[in-house]
Amino acid sequence: MTLGGLLSGPPSIVAAGVGVFSDALRAQGTDVHDVDWRPPGFGDPADLAALALDPRRNSANRVAVERILAAGSQLVDVRPAREVIGLQDRTLLHSGPPLTWETASGPMRGALIGACLFEGWADDVEDAERILAAGEITLDPCHHHRTVGPMAGVTSPSMWMWCLSDPVHGGQAFCNLNEGLGKVLRMGAFNAEVQTRLAWMRDVLGPILSEAVRGSIDAGNDPLDVKAVLAQMLQMGDEGHNRNRAGSLMTLRELSPAIVATKAASSDIAAVLKFIGGNEHFFLNLGMPTAKLAMDAARGVPGSSMVTVMSRNGTEFGIQTAGTGDRWFTGPANTPVGLFLGDYGPEDANPDIGDSAIMETYGVGGFSMAAAPAIVRFVGGTVPDALATTERMYQVTLAENPAMAIPIMGFRGSPTGIDVLKVARTGWLPQINTGMAGRIAGTGQVGAGLVQPPQECFEQALAALAEEARIP
Repeated sequence: MTLGGLLSGPPSIVAAGVGVFSDALRAQGTDVHDVDWRPPGFGDPADLAALALDPRRNSANRVAVERILAAGSQLVDVRPAREVIGLQDRTLLHSGPPLTWETASGPMRGALIGACLFEGWADDVEDAERILAAGEITLDPCHHHRTVGPMAGVTSPSMWMWCLSDPVHGGQAFCNLNEGLGKVLRMGAFNAEVQTRLAWMRDVLGPILSEAVRGSIDAGNDPLDVKAVLAQMLQMGDEGHNRNRAGSLMTLRELSPAIVATKAASSDIAAVLKFIGGNEHFFLNLGMPTAKLAMDAARGVPGSSMVTVMSRNGTEFGIQTAGTGDRWFTGPANTPVGLFLGDYGPEDANPDIGDSAIMETYGVGGFSMAAAPAIVRFVGGTVPDALATTERMYQVTLAENPAMAIPIMGFRGSPTGIDVLKVARTGWLPQINTGMAGRIAGTGQVGAGLVQPPQECFEQALAALAEEARIP
């Protein structure tokens, strides 16, 4: 039939969905062909019904979202972890949900070994492995200390931390300093090059940044508004997770006058400025605690089905929700699919790792890929894929964040507030773009790509939220 004759005969109708539509058409004498199709959702129907009918859910989610959107982020200090979060000797923080040395993946083990060497707790790699295997080093998730860390996320007492504050809710969040690219601790590398850089960051970079940040504030200047930098990044082609070029340069611009004004040696000041200027991911470690501040503001809202944490430790993926507090819902971490560096391939990649999925939890990163179409050249896919991903994430979130506007979407706010119920109903899992660490300890980064959480994390969260809804 030609297009012109499309309406010349009786219509043929195919219906999928609610039967009342087919019944109404048949009552009018229309021929209807029903297709037995249902959305690819998941979860126990009784749990879905219990959560959907929870009378607290809509108002609780509204409160949680309002807290996220209102949260601010200011850079107020730079201090060692032992001072700012009370990190004790022989204690290491790591990314993701809780783990043990026995369950740690290759890159996580590499980072833990490297941190033991850096702190002087071990004389060599074998000694570090021995004390870790013997349980002489306490391991605890970063998230348990209002802290986030990219990739392995390993943080030790001597490492300097960005200290961010939320002027609206009064929260605090912390993150160590970004090492740059190449052989780095967060990717599981621990060789002499890594140790030399970490020592320089401890002895030079950290103290200079500390003097610059506090000196500027003491001089009467306003703290750096990190949330505003993140918002501006989205206007300049960054998405805030794997692309931070604009954000890093804006941060360098804002901090440079105070860095130059420190009492440090001119050679050290020059080295610090060169390091920041050559580190495209320098801002990531400021963006992550900014997202952490916002998501922590939404914690402890009974009845809310909104996700507050997505995080991975290289073995397991874990999520938390506003309605269930600090409880983890975990499943085996998936391996990202994407592009590889040099001669590396899929067999070299470790499963998903890092606290940096807090960016997607906040609504940027993979959720805002439409703002940074150039990111597909780093993580794989196409520009239409990036646009389609952002469109799809609007379907599993509760709101749009007007502060994080996406130009190509008509300055629509980023999709914010992942809803466990919407994820279960649609079957669409959150999209994350991420770096890939080598599965063998000491390898470092092998590529970057795209990944999603395991479905069972959301199945567990759905069951727990439904159980809460059933309590009288």
